[in-house]
Amino acid sequence: MQKSRGIQRFLINLPRSRESLKKEIKTSENSNKYYWNQRFSVERKIWGENPSKTAFYALELFKKYKIKSILIPGSGYGRNSKLFSKNHFHTVGIEISEIAFEIGKKYDPETKFINGSVLEMPFNDEKFDAIYCYNTLHLFLRGERNQFLKKCYFQLNEKGFIFFTVFSEKEISFGRGKEIEENTFESKPGRPTHYFSKKDLLEHFKEYQIIETGILEDQENHGEIGKHTHKLRYIYAQKLLN
Repeated sequence: MQKSRGIQRFLINLPRSRESLKKEIKTSENSNKYYWNQRFSVERKIWGENPSKTAFYALELFKKYKIKSILIPGSGYGRNSKLFSKNHFHTVGIEISEIAFEIGKKYDPETKFINGSVLEMPFNDEKFDAIYCYNTLHLFLRGERNQFLKKCYFQLNEKGFIFFTVFSEKEISFGRGKEIEENTFESKPGRPTHYFSKKDLLEHFKEYQIIETGILEDQENHGEIGKHTHKLRYIYAQKLLN
């Protein structure tokens, strides 16, 4: 049994060709767009209007480090972006769902929203002092995560900062469903979730100087699940120059 599991791990970690990866990413983009349009059309402001606890934490760090402009990939309908825009940060959000994009423009008019996939950044030549990314990175497979992070690096000013939150291996949902890559599980068809250990997270951000990393508990109350608490890994880091 242990041997067959080792073979399975080997198979899911085999490198893919560039063309295969491109097709995989495009399929994933279309799947994500459909999924989030369906959810936002039915549930609208899925997570309510209160910002995540992690956004308040990031806000204090951004003030301390004199950040002026923030990019938010995966901005949804603006529940987190509004915290930054009302605190006088120049804020830009990128959202794949047209439904959430339209809600966001009305809910947080001070933020500039761009309707598109984070895997297709940049949409213009603008660069930012910081990126705040809430629970988006873990929704991608390994190749997509690498592509996304390269694009984030490109969008930052010299010595810019990132604040990312992701699902940790301490989540109660860890291990549910089919394992399609190491520590990446598909609890629903076409809906992969990657769970980060500390080592894994640091490896993803090796082109940055780490300032802080740890676990933040974040409460949510939505859908059939009702009240629940996520154990999120967060990382705050500064871009290193190549």
